[in-house]
Amino acid sequence: MIKTDGLIKEYDGFRAVDNLNLKVKEGEIYGFLGPNGAGKTTTILMLLGILEPTQGKVYLFGQDMAKDFLTIKKKIGVVSEKQYLYKEMSAGQYLSFFADLYGVKNSKKRINGLLEKLNLLEVKNRKLGAFSRGMQQKLGFARALLHDPELLLLDEPVSGLDPTGIKRIRDLIEEENKKGRTIFISSHLLSEVERLCGKVGIINKGRLLAEDSMDNLKKKLTDVVELQIELSQMKKEIVDTLSAFDFIEEIKEEGNLLTLKIKADKDYRAQISEAISGQGGVVLGIKTKEMSLEEAFITITEKNISLLAKED
Repeated sequence: MIKTDGLIKEYDGFRAVDNLNLKVKEGEIYGFLGPNGAGKTTTILMLLGILEPTQGKVYLFGQDMAKDFLTIKKKIGVVSEKQYLYKEMSAGQYLSFFADLYGVKNSKKRINGLLEKLNLLEVKNRKLGAFSRGMQQKLGFARALLHDPELLLLDEPVSGLDPTGIKRIRDLIEEENKKGRTIFISSHLLSEVERLCGKVGIINKGRLLAEDSMDNLKKKLTDVVELQIELSQMKKEIVDTLSAFDFIEEIKEEGNLLTLKIKADKDYRAQISEAISGQGGVVLGIKTKEMSLEEAFITITEKNISLLAKED
């Protein structure tokens, strides 16, 4: 669905995107992450044909963007971080304008259906200058879906939305994906990326550092795992024995609960259970605390950039 081949974009000698090779399969929800200035927006502008690459190729739907721009563009819906609206138009007039532009059939029914989904139907006749930031963002989604595109490109799609609005957009994205629509999301809200995306690419300084499933990515982003172990009875000998293991970096005691921070290079649970039993302890339960993408990757630091580059 989306493929970039050696994509490079330079501005006066500065390389904003550096030899980028992306692969997004049809039907995927793909998350595109990176810090400010990483090259995300520049990449999206090249995917849309707005910016011309310095080198490399963009292929959408198996077609070279440079050779068949107009045909490809009709198959794409776009939601940007900020909407640029005609403030004197009403929401209905705005969508009717784009419906005519795209040649949408039964446009009135299509417009009303989208506005209802996005909880905007009752403000259909309100001028856009009176719309809040969140309402503008939802209207941007209605416009993007109007012509029933095969591919959605979303750049910070929930910007300006309250929690209710975010959930409404999340549900809409999932609903559209179930219909077979491919969705490419660039966002700083990692919790939303984690909930929605099956595959994620991480870019920094223009280079793709990782492209993997969410589970594999989270494993790469941390070198420590937290285990919570419930014991029938806490014993000093158990703590002393576990403290001797070099793969255990931290031990906390709270009643009969042990919390261990251990190296993530392998599964040490059997070894830990055996050590506890050897000191007369009884393990009632072991729980691995799942680290969220938000926790593992609040910001891309030099430390977790190096973790992404480590061997599998």
